[in-house]
Amino acid sequence: MYAMFDVDVADPISDLALPPDASGAAVLVRRKSIPIGFWMQERNGSLGIPAAEVRRRIAEECGECIVSEALREEITTDSSEPAVPTLTIAICTKDRTEGVDRLLRSISKWNAEILVIDNAPSDDSTRDRVARIPGVRYVREARVGLNCARNRALREARTEIVAFLDDDVVPDRGWLEGLHDAWRANRDAAGFTGQVLAMELETDAQIVFEKRGGFRRGFQRVRYGAERLDDPLYPGGAGIFGAGANMAFSTKALEALGGFDEALDTGAAVPGGGDLDIFYRIIRSGRALVYEPRFLVFHQHRRDMRALRRQYAMSWGLGFMCYLTKCLKTDPDRRINLLRLMAWWFTHEVGEFLDHFAKWVLRRDPIPPSLVVGELFGGVAGLFGGYERSRRRIGVNRRKIVG
Repeated sequence: MYAMFDVDVADPISDLALPPDASGAAVLVRRKSIPIGFWMQERNGSLGIPAAEVRRRIAEECGECIVSEALREEITTDSSEPAVPTLTIAICTKDRTEGVDRLLRSISKWNAEILVIDNAPSDDSTRDRVARIPGVRYVREARVGLNCARNRALREARTEIVAFLDDDVVPDRGWLEGLHDAWRANRDAAGFTGQVLAMELETDAQIVFEKRGGFRRGFQRVRYGAERLDDPLYPGGAGIFGAGANMAFSTKALEALGGFDEALDTGAAVPGGGDLDIFYRIIRSGRALVYEPRFLVFHQHRRDMRALRRQYAMSWGLGFMCYLTKCLKTDPDRRINLLRLMAWWFTHEVGEFLDHFAKWVLRRDPIPPSLVVGELFGGVAGLFGGYERSRRRIGVNRRKIVG
């Protein structure tokens, strides 16, 4: 277990005492409540992290963000009431009532339309729980698949922006303000993504996932446009943009793009790729996508290794390669770059496996090589017809529902 700390540099910095059962610490750093940095460190036999060490790490990890936030504060002079877009927050869920309840209670007082899309549920428990919370709209979607639920949310939304939150996250207290600020500065953007940090680090699987990078994408706002000269494979590696657990879109832009591809993020068969696909299509359509770190949620990572292996194999292996093979067919102008990205991905995965295997043998690495193997084999399954198989399954399911 890693003890989790939330430190604000605007307050006096004190020692961080570690509980007896903690093997390390995870530290989120803020400046006047705005998140600006994060790090993890092993316990190494200490009772805690002395204040002097905390200050040193803050300077090392967050110095640039502290300066940029101070500058932003200085040049922000408009004291008038700022405009904000109308907003729908959509929670797409399936048989995870407790997570939905936790999320709804954290956002129920916000000035937004809140919509729960119950995706082919096995019972009425989510509907019954939602009914207890005033102002939340419940919709049942019979077609199985996360992207089917997302498209239903898009059809139901009546606002300028539709935001999607997974049922295993809780937004930070500055989530809504972060989205509004990003929108004010980028009113032409088609989409927004945000920071995703761990809600808890209580199990080995959660610690391993966060040590391997988790969903983190940094603490600087980034506006992504049609080109990026420092990345010849751009925008194929769409994971750089953010994660589907926390994203928002211009409703009109999303409708113009035809919504989400329902052959991706289908559920158990292909539990991934849908967010990557919509990010890629936004960029390739000439629209902008903005990453905003203050648009932050805390995610409940998989608690056991078996579930984590499946995530790497299916969501990050199979889902990623299904998305890429789709792009090969639908975007011939980028075919060479996409083939190069595929080659890079497999080379990278093999290198990752060899590196982790060598360290694992020497007991110097907490990341099991089996995670990389699962991701690699998931990618192979996706490469050889995964997307087309998914399209056929979706077609059969649609005919069953219509029939």
